[in-house]
Amino acid sequence: MDFGLVLQTDPPASAVVGLMRRAERNGFRYGWTFDSAVLWQEPFVIYSRILEHTEKLIVGPMVTNPGTRTWEVTASTFATLNDMYGNRTVCGIGRGDSAMRVAGRKPNTLARLGEAMGVIRDLAEGREAVVDGQPLQLPWVRNGKLPVWMAAYGPKALALAGQQADGFILQLADPYLTASMVTAVRTAASDAGRDPDSITICVAAPAYVSDDLAHAREQCRWFGGMVGNHVADLVSRYGEHSDLVPEALTSYIKAREGYDYSHHGRAGNPSTDFVPDEIVDRFCLLGPAAAHIEKLTALRELGVDQFAVYNMHDAKEATIDAYGSEIIPALNR
Repeated sequence: MDFGLVLQTDPPASAVVGLMRRAERNGFRYGWTFDSAVLWQEPFVIYSRILEHTEKLIVGPMVTNPGTRTWEVTASTFATLNDMYGNRTVCGIGRGDSAMRVAGRKPNTLARLGEAMGVIRDLAEGREAVVDGQPLQLPWVRNGKLPVWMAAYGPKALALAGQQADGFILQLADPYLTASMVTAVRTAASDAGRDPDSITICVAAPAYVSDDLAHAREQCRWFGGMVGNHVADLVSRYGEHSDLVPEALTSYIKAREGYDYSHHGRAGNPSTDFVPDEIVDRFCLLGPAAAHIEKLTALRELGVDQFAVYNMHDAKEATIDAYGSEIIPALNR
C-alpha cells in the first residue's frame, strides 16, 4: 500500500515544503495539497519547491477542478513540472467545492469534468486536444506522463471515474462505503471495456495517532463537515432516501445548517457541530497505531492502493513520524 500526505497550502510555504520532506523521509510516496486559490496559497508554485527538495515524491492537488484555470493552462503547468522534475505529478480532479463556491460559482457539471479530464491528460502528455472548438497541442512536451485521478461520491460521478479516470479518490475511510463505491467504479470500468484493476484506488481521510480518542475526534471533526458539503449536493440531486445513495452516507447531515468556508478543513470548524462521534470514527483513522493498522489492513483487502493522510490538526509532525515508524512498515511487510 502506498501512502500520501495531504496539506493545505497555508503560509509560510516553507513549512509545507518541510512537512513534505519529512513525509518522504518517513516512507510516504505522494504529496497532495488542497487547491482553492482564495483560501490558500497557489499550490503549483509550491509543488516546484517540493519537487526540488525531495527525491521521488509525487505531487498533485486533492483536488483541482475544470473551472478555476483554463484546461491548457492546467495541462501546461503539470507538463512543465514534469519536464523539470521527471514525471512526478498526478492530477487529482473533481467538480470543485470550495474553489468554486468561495468565488461565487457553482461546481462544474460532470459532463464538463469528463471532457476536461481527457483534454488535460492529452495535452500534458503531448497529444492534440480540442479546447473550446480549437485544436491545441503543447509542442515542447516530450515523454510526458500525467495520471488523472477523479474524486467522486455519487453514482453518476463514480461511473464517470470508472469510465475515464486513471485513479479514483474517495475522501472518507469507512470500509462499508469504500467497498460499495470501489465496486461501483470497477463495474463502470468493466462495462466501458476497461481493465477495472488498472484504476488506482486512493482513500483519503484525517489520521490522528493518540490514545486520547476524545481529543483526536475534536481535531478531526471538521472532516465530517467537509464531506457533508458533497453529501448535501447528492441529497439535493437524488433525494434524501434515494436507492442510488446509501443512507449510511446521507443520514448524518439532517442537522446541518449551512457551512462557512472561512474555516474549511480546519480543526475547530464551528460549522461541523452537527457531525456526531460515530461519523468521525467511521470516516477517519483515530486511536493508537494498532487501530490504524487494523483499519488500513481492512481497506487494503477491499482493493485500496493508497491511503492519503489529511494532516490538518495539532499533531502534524507526530502523525507523520508515527506513520513512518509504525504504521507504514506494518502495512508493507
